[in-house]
Amino acid sequence: MNDDQDQAFAPTLERILRLLSEGEIEIEGLIPWSSNATLLVTVHDDEFSTLAVYKPQRGERPLWDFPFGSLGMREVAAYLISEALGWRLVPPTILRQGPRGLGSVQLFVHAPEEAHFFAIQEEAGYREDLQRLATFDAVVNNADRKAGHCLVDQEGQLWAIDNSLTFHLEPKLRTVIWDFAGQPLPEQILADLRRLQGALGDGTSLSRALEQLLSKGELAALRRRLEGLIRAECFPEPGPGRSVPWPLI
Repeated sequence: MNDDQDQAFAPTLERILRLLSEGEIEIEGLIPWSSNATLLVTVHDDEFSTLAVYKPQRGERPLWDFPFGSLGMREVAAYLISEALGWRLVPPTILRQGPRGLGSVQLFVHAPEEAHFFAIQEEAGYREDLQRLATFDAVVNNADRKAGHCLVDQEGQLWAIDNSLTFHLEPKLRTVIWDFAGQPLPEQILADLRRLQGALGDGTSLSRALEQLLSKGELAALRRRLEGLIRAECFPEPGPGRSVPWPLI
């Protein structure tokens, strides 16, 4: 696949998800500086091709606090929450079998290396996007929101990648985005959170999808965090433990 093919790739979200789910995967190489096996791949069918990031389950590094083999599922769960909120923060992400077994496959985001959180932190035009991202991380209990996990693509859109350390039962929010701590949540964000709360009711399509990705306890904890944010009507503040990831970028 050449760059021209990838830049021309602009189908609907449904078509992107179908390509990621059903297209043929060809490994291009290992993405460096990742804790777990993270592969740059081409996904293609008879009509389209695109770059994607494939994280096979068998390439996960064992962690003491997250069950082995669950990180890709958490990536997909984070995508589903982002979509249910209507915020489109997480690139399209699916779970499927690939050349190295079951894993998450996420649409690759073209972004300059320097276009991360610290580069846009003070830009007024990104304030609402960053407020949504800070809220999203509180909802999914993100334990690893580094600055480099916030990407700004060539069109200026903010994306949140590397969402595997999420949905833990215990409070583990570690993020570089504490700019809004203690401030009131904007009304539109509160409205979106309330809509998500309805979408997470028993028996809904979102709940059924998440039941395949998270444990019952993790799903219950997600609902409690969401209820707590809505009740507090403000951004969370750092807890007593470590509240930032390391390294920061």
